Parts: sequence; structure tokens; C-alpha cells
Amino acid sequence: MKKIQNYINGEMIDPVSGNHLENTEPATGQVYGSIPDSDDKDLIMAVNAAENAQYDWANTSAEIRSKILENLADLIDANADELARAEAIDNGKPISLAKQVDIYRSAANIRFFAHASTQFSSESHSMENTAINFTLRDPIGIVACISPWNLPLYLFTWKIAPALAVGNVVIAKPSEVTPMTSYLFSKLCIQAGLPKGVLNIVHGTGQNIGSAMVVHPKIKAISFTGGTSTGAHIAKSTAGMFKKMSLELGGKNPTLVFADCDFEETVTEVVRAAFANQGQICLCGSRIYIERSIYEKFKQAFIKKVATIKIGDPLEQETQHGALVSEQHMQKVLSYIELAKTEGGKILTGGNQIKMNGRCANGYFVEPTVIENLDNFCRTNQEEIFGPVCTIMPFDSDEEALALANGNEYGLASSIWTNDLKRAHNLAKNIEAGIVWINCWLLRDLRTPFGGVKSSGVGREGGLEALRFFTEPKNVCIKY
Repeated sequence: MKKIQNYINGEMIDPVSGNHLENTEPATGQVYGSIPDSDDKDLIMAVNAAENAQYDWANTSAEIRSKILENLADLIDANADELARAEAIDNGKPISLAKQVDIYRSAANIRFFAHASTQFSSESHSMENTAINFTLRDPIGIVACISPWNLPLYLFTWKIAPALAVGNVVIAKPSEVTPMTSYLFSKLCIQAGLPKGVLNIVHGTGQNIGSAMVVHPKIKAISFTGGTSTGAHIAKSTAGMFKKMSLELGGKNPTLVFADCDFEETVTEVVRAAFANQGQICLCGSRIYIERSIYEKFKQAFIKKVATIKIGDPLEQETQHGALVSEQHMQKVLSYIELAKTEGGKILTGGNQIKMNGRCANGYFVEPTVIENLDNFCRTNQEEIFGPVCTIMPFDSDEEALALANGNEYGLASSIWTNDLKRAHNLAKNIEAGIVWINCWLLRDLRTPFGGVKSSGVGREGGLEALRFFTEPKNVCIKY
């Protein structure tokens, strides 16, 4: 049994209450460890530690902060195999994906913001011969970073790296569903020489520790990634407290496939976009719209490609499709497949829980599932499933494709597959999404703004957007 501890004031400690939660391996359905069930008593300790560290860290030079973060990124690289295995066990994702994407990107996140913080410039404005204005960008102070379970270390570092780089002190809560890599990361922080109290990691549920974090008066900013309903609850709970907030929420992303696309490449990439990480990425393209003239051809090729996805034990290198993150989430996904049937949907492939052999016999596996014959406004096409389920539907014109894509409350990401440059520009301009990929999916440049519109969130992460979010601008006007 692996016992996880909180990381407060530079030390690994048990929760004050002594209460713990079970930690389950999704691929086996077996409890393999415990995590702290932290509460407001643990938060008080974390806030005190952060307060004590706040002044010194804010006044540490950008070069020194950058060097410490680079040390941390190097340690992630050096421990990539251990971290990838831990992520595969804790999350259920294939170990190859964990190493190539999650752990690689975790180190890249930290290294990127370590460098970016030393090049973060401010503005000045001359008022002819009267005065000069310049802008100071100071760290906010104590900030909260709350990350989800689908890309545990990847999105954890995506939040804390820019916050630390510009001089904030951080209280972070990883998901209680996938806590292991943030625990291992805590130990790397100690090795990297991160000063005590600069980063504090508290484990536990959203109800017990997450809620306490977001309303604590000394926490001045909240960066949250998770479900739209939880984001709405955070916004409501903090109304009137005037905290800075970045809320990266749900997605129900459209994929638009046109007849003039590069057919084979598009089939391959649209399958990847639908089913990567078992469909448990907020950017996955779960609503696939195909121009009618190629609909039948694309459908058959798509189904054939889905059938080649290798489902298996996440710890095997050849596995491409692992377990869903929990039994509760698996039941949610299966319930949506049943809902689709009642709404008139036809299951083209998949649709079932998978009963594995060997050590994964009790794991939470669901077949990659493709559904057609659904209306665009049915619940299956409107609500976020967040699993290996996609729907396909034909369209007849650019205008219809755009209307179908925008006919949803979410607006996080989209992808457009066409070789018509004019069409691509027009759709990219008019589609209601924070991210538009054209002839690609999940091709990410860390300098670009990341976030959604409508029910997909408020604010942006990434690049200068993150550095600006985690600082407060102050104008200074000097008269000549």
C-alpha cells in the first residue's frame, strides 16, 4: 500500500485529522494506496507556510527562480520512467502515452515558464514632454491551483510553473482521483532546492479542501481546470470576494471534415482526436461532422481504423487504449451509450464494457464507441461525456457545418479538415471556440493562449497570458 502525504512548508506530512481516502488502480479495480483527506486545518498550515515564504520568493531574482525551476524540470526528465509508470497505474492511461505526452510535457511546461519569466517585459508610455508611464507587474501573493484527473502532472505543472516563475507562492490541490505523480513531484521539489513554503500541495476532496481553498480570504487568485458545474460553483462561492479567476472548463468539441481533405491523414488524426487518452481530454473531438459526399466512405474508413486500436493493460508498451479513470466514471460513460440508444442512435462499433483477462479482469475498460443517426440537439450531442464515445453526422454546406459546430453551449476547441484556404479562414473566424486547429489536432505551442468561450470557461492560460494572469499590473506615472 502506497501512502501519499501532503507537502507543506517543504516537508512531507500526514493530514492533521489523520483521515485518509482510498486510491484505486483503474486497470485492476484494486485499492493500492491511500491519500490525505485534508481539511481546513491543513489549509491553515499551508497558508501560514506560504505567507512566511511570500516576501523572500517575490524578491528572489527572476534568474534564481528560473534556475530552481530548471533544476525541477531536469529532475522530471531524469525520473521520467518512474513518473510515467506511476501515471499509468494511477490514471489507467497507456504507459507509452504517459511518457511521451504527460511526463515530457510536464518538464516542458516548467522549463518554458522558467525561461519566459526572465524575458517577461512590461510597457512604457511617453506623454510627449509631460511625463512617462511605466507598468510594474508584481506577483499577486498566495494563489490556488486546482488541477484535474485526466492529465494529472501535465496540467498540474501547467498551472504552478507560471505562478512560481513570476514570484507567487502557491497552494495546489491535485485531483483526489489521480494524486500519485503530484506526490512524487513534491519530493522532486525538495531535491530541486525549492524554498520551504513556496509551493504547498494538499490532497483531498473538492468538498473538504477544495472548497476551503477557493474561499480563503488570503488566497487572491484561483486557477482551476475541471468540470463546468464545478467552475460555476467556484464562481458563485467567490462572488463578492474579487479574486482573480481563470476557469478552464468542459468541452464538447466539433470536428469538421470536408470532401477536399487529405483523406487518409484525416481519418487517422480524427480517430486520434476522438479517442486519445480514452477520450478523457477536454480537447477531444467528440462531435464529428462529415461532408455528405464522402460520408459513407469516411465512416467505413473511420470504423476500420478504430478497430485497430490496441486495448490492453496500461503497463504494456503496445497498449493504445487503457482503462477509464474510475468505476464511477465508467458507469457514467456507459449510461450515455445507453442514452444514445434511446435517442435513436445506432452503435457502429463499440458500446460495451470490456472484460479483460489476467490482472486487469476487474478494470474499468470501455470499447471505443462510434454512434450515428442522432440529432444535433439530443443530450448525447449536447452534454460532455468525457470518454471513448463520439458521434458522426453528415452535412451539406459550409453554413450547415458551422451551424452544427456552434450549436452547443461549449466552446473550447475545434478542428477543421480542408485544403480550401478561403473556407478554412472563414470557418476559423466564425466558429465559437477558443482554439481552432486546421488539418491537425492537439498541435500545441506553449506561447499561445489556451482556453474556451461560452460554458468552456473564463480567462486564458499559456504564454504571456499565464504570466499576466499571475501578476498585478501597476501603472507608475512620473512627471518630467
